[in-house]
Amino acid sequence: MPHLDFTQPPFDVLSLAERQSIRKNTKIRYLARDEILPAADLQYLYVVIKGQIEQSLGGEFVASYLGSNHSDEPNNNDWFDSRRLPESLIKNGVPESKNTPIQPYQFRASEETLLLQVDGATVDKISAQNHLVRQMLSDKLPERLKALRQRRSNKALNPAGYTHQQEVQQIMLQPVIDVHLLPVHIVDANNSLYEAARIMTEARLKHVLVRPLNYVENIRDTEQPKLLLGILTDTDICRAVSDRQDPAITLCQRYTNFNLRTIKATDEIGDALLTMTRYRIHRLPVIDSSGDVVGVLGQNDMLAHIGHHSQLISIQIEQATDLSSLDTAVELIGRYIRAQHQNGVKIGNISRMVQTLNAQVFTKLWQLIVPDEVISNTCLIVMGSEGRGEQIMRTDQDNALIIRDGYTHPDLAQFADTFNNHLATLGYPLCDGNIMMTNSMWRQPLRQFTAQIASWFRNTDPMHGIYLSAIMDGEYVCGDETLLTQVRQHLRMAHRHADPMFVRQFARAALQFGDVNQWWQKFVPLIGGKSISADIDLKKAGIFPLVHGIRTLALENDVLDVPSSKDRLKALVQSHALTQERADTLLEALEFFMAQRLSVALSTEDKQARQVDPTTLTALERDLLKECLAVVKSFKNQLRQHYQLEIA
Repeated sequence: MPHLDFTQPPFDVLSLAERQSIRKNTKIRYLARDEILPAADLQYLYVVIKGQIEQSLGGEFVASYLGSNHSDEPNNNDWFDSRRLPESLIKNGVPESKNTPIQPYQFRASEETLLLQVDGATVDKISAQNHLVRQMLSDKLPERLKALRQRRSNKALNPAGYTHQQEVQQIMLQPVIDVHLLPVHIVDANNSLYEAARIMTEARLKHVLVRPLNYVENIRDTEQPKLLLGILTDTDICRAVSDRQDPAITLCQRYTNFNLRTIKATDEIGDALLTMTRYRIHRLPVIDSSGDVVGVLGQNDMLAHIGHHSQLISIQIEQATDLSSLDTAVELIGRYIRAQHQNGVKIGNISRMVQTLNAQVFTKLWQLIVPDEVISNTCLIVMGSEGRGEQIMRTDQDNALIIRDGYTHPDLAQFADTFNNHLATLGYPLCDGNIMMTNSMWRQPLRQFTAQIASWFRNTDPMHGIYLSAIMDGEYVCGDETLLTQVRQHLRMAHRHADPMFVRQFARAALQFGDVNQWWQKFVPLIGGKSISADIDLKKAGIFPLVHGIRTLALENDVLDVPSSKDRLKALVQSHALTQERADTLLEALEFFMAQRLSVALSTEDKQARQVDPTTLTALERDLLKECLAVVKSFKNQLRQHYQLEIA
């Protein structure tokens, strides 16, 4: 009977009966060096016990699968499903012609290799009953990434050491609808404040929802009239009283906030917390799939549901009075990141919350440095991964200051220098490329800023593409947000008047680094030894091509109001530039690379965290890394064909 290690994935989640079934349908398979698996044997799941298998398609290298003799970790064996079809790699990339037959993968032993050959039908039967196995072996990347997050979470949640904080992190993944929601009470905008207060008292609530005066008309003009509701709180009524208004005759319309934030019932609790923290609100109407308001999520109820969280960090930032107290809050952000990641929270949720908390740090620091008049006449923005909401570590600063035309202050340069250097003291390194407000190029009045952007579209200097990428990723931090809105509007106009070939040149940067196969060919072993220089640059091989490729498609399709890759992908789907499935796959791959980079940063002294040695990863992580690199490769091919580029 062949040896199967049931402590390793994908077999470590099997029941006793499932293990027995696998044992009965598994046998040892030997391949000599350069021997190829025949087509008749492409119906099994294989585990590489010793040796190395190279996978190729049409003579082109795809991936390597390694036995434990190529890893420093014992029993860390790769596996592959020989039945998986090539469509899983090129799906929604550059499609094959309908008349072209599907070409199967080829598997060759690059050295003497021992395999465990598991019957495919047995695996399918177990997968149908065991969703964890089904996730790990799925040909859909999002499902396999979900399995990885669950494994990380379960590893952290050892019952012997289970803590309240770990439970909190798991609850963050639950849907909003799982939280106790406040009931819905609606009044008309022409009701009096007294009537609204009476309903609040009877319902024991601190708010009511309000229909606008033109509600009937709005129903005819919009598909989702429920979203036009406003909210009136007890604080608003107190404000009316302090304004010496008579509640009996003052209409709700006057004090209602109709700029209402909402959240979907299926969104995660972490998303709700992010929205409340970012916009500093305490209540979120919850919308179902039909657009109906099914309840109101109150901040107190949510915090009671999840326990203390990032809200406490936000409060500490808000109450900071000097650099020292800000430094304490920044350290708490680091601990928050570690706890979230170790407990399997999606990297996208972590990065967007970190963006919100960092923005509060930057805002508070700027407020501590400059007078109010500077804040009201300027707009502080961040760029790069911080602007996109994809920053998970304190890497280089990228920031700028847009100044209102006609406004001057003699100390603006000194304020900028103090701000950037204080951020460096807090652990946000200065930008090597000098894309910071200390550089006068990134600290200009609006008119000069927009003229500068227009010149970047007219010039072929490679640096101008970098500058455009930075400003496209710009996100508001504090000050007058309309200044950034005007910059984005000008960015759109400048692009429309630019040479139509500009976007083609802009796209080239996504292809400037080698194809994925060049990275995985580093696994070709030495005689009698292991691979040399097996490290993969996660940024060059994965993150940058995806981010810049998405950014290029966004530029081409006039998606310039949102800086994040996630929101760009959403807009590209709406404009039919990408399918929903393709967009989901690209985002999952990007977030996988971000998560691996964070893992490196948390487990090593390498705070840049760009290099990862695949032999140090688990077999599941290696499998996902190969798949995500294949996604990058197909995306680069898609860009190459779409923009008719010939860069190798």
